Amino acid sequence: MPKRLLIAADVDPQFVIRVRADPRFAVQERIARDEESLRSAVGPCEVLVTRHYNRVTAAVIDSGPSLELIAQGTSGTDNVDKVALTERGIPLISLPGINADAVAELVLGFMISLTRTVPFYSRQMREGLWARDDCATRHELRHYRLGIVGLGEVGKRVAALASHVGMNVAAFDPYLVDDDFAVRHAVRRRSIQELIASADILSLHVPLTGETVGLVGAEELALLPQGALVINTCRGEVLDLPTALRMLEANRLAGLAIDVYDPEPPSLRWPDDPRLIVTPHVAGCTHEAKATIGIRLYERICQFYGYEPQQ
Repeated sequence: MPKRLLIAADVDPQFVIRVRADPRFAVQERIARDEESLRSAVGPCEVLVTRHYNRVTAAVIDSGPSLELIAQGTSGTDNVDKVALTERGIPLISLPGINADAVAELVLGFMISLTRTVPFYSRQMREGLWARDDCATRHELRHYRLGIVGLGEVGKRVAALASHVGMNVAAFDPYLVDDDFAVRHAVRRRSIQELIASADILSLHVPLTGETVGLVGAEELALLPQGALVINTCRGEVLDLPTALRMLEANRLAGLAIDVYDPEPPSLRWPDDPRLIVTPHVAGCTHEAKATIGIRLYERICQFYGYEPQQ
């Protein structure tokens, strides 16, 4: 009998094509963007396919008496109640690092945009100004000290890209041993305070856990050198964004690039400031990343059931 599989989020078409063509799955698509919708949608499904915006709470899990597997094509799974899953004995499939290249590339793009003041120049050009007399005051990336918080799949790729353009890269990650840092192109800092105090550019790459909520707060931000840049592409809850915005307004920060928020979408009113870049949680969203996620997610679900993936 086919496994009843519910797609509760917008996923890559490659996944939908593959799983619908496989007669071992009976597929239903029902996008559920809030907890109540997800609870009512789960019903008799055995496989639940979600994304980060799906809040897979204990109540959602309880509403699926036949649930055997939850599959999510993301690195982070902080949207899932893992205690409730464990109590039910339901495995969780995720794809850590699957979109790490995409995130790392955008981080490098943010660094170039902010250090070369691309949004500022773009604004001037739209206003009819041809102001390039001070262009030699902008620096190449090798001028800057990069501090990375979290040297996992994304962090290590950011470190590799940065090292290739000659940046001085340091990182803080208490879960790695000394040898890991050299392999991952970074000098080890023993505390987050030590890292932040010596970073011209601070980039955040940690998962959302109890330890990382508020990890970079007002006290930590105050340690940054004058004129530093801050980039957050991990989770909004990690960074004290209101404080960072105030520091930007006060010229303590020279630039801020934000791709993640708490909550999402954010309710903030953004200042009209070319030193601020805000994007709608798209760092890991590329054609290549999404297509790979769709294929791998299908393969991982097949693997769970001992099926041979169909081409």
